[in-house]
Amino acid sequence: MIHELIHVLYTYNNAFASDNEPLGAIKGHEGDISLNIDRLYPPVLRRPAYLASPKARESLKKHIQVLIQFGVLRKVGYNEEVEVTTPVIISWNNDKSRMVGDFRVLNTYTAPDRYPIPRIKETLTQLSKAKYIRSMDALKGFHQNFLIPKAKKLLRIITHCGIYGYLRMPFGI
Repeated sequence: MIHELIHVLYTYNNAFASDNEPLGAIKGHEGDISLNIDRLYPPVLRRPAYLASPKARESLKKHIQVLIQFGVLRKVGYNEEVEVTTPVIISWNNDKSRMVGDFRVLNTYTAPDRYPIPRIKETLTQLSKAKYIRSMDALKGFHQNFLIPKAKKLLRIITHCGIYGYLRMPFGI
């Protein structure tokens, strides 16, 4: 059984990503966001950057560089129209940090996506007769979804370094 698993992993190694390699992508699906507003974006969706300590600023720069390298973010040009911005914070767990978009305000205007992933009951029913069950998790799962152009305009973050636009689905939306 172990030899079969190693063979599959070796044969399909291009399907796997690591922290040092580019992210994969879910094929045939692009993320979309719809807002529950019938007029232009309310001013509350244009939010300023949060204040950050020098340590958090340095960490934020590193996170942004990695996300640009992986094709998750891009720098928004000065000539581009920006109507929606979301501030980010750095969340610390011991000495490790992660960048978190504060999408709470945007989420209040977002139309809910009913069952964007399979329901657990359906999955368990399909697996009920299985003898073995294998599970694999997608690295940075949300970032596996590319965004449609309309959604890219809504998912822009603002930092002390400038404004960046998501090319792939961010966490928290």
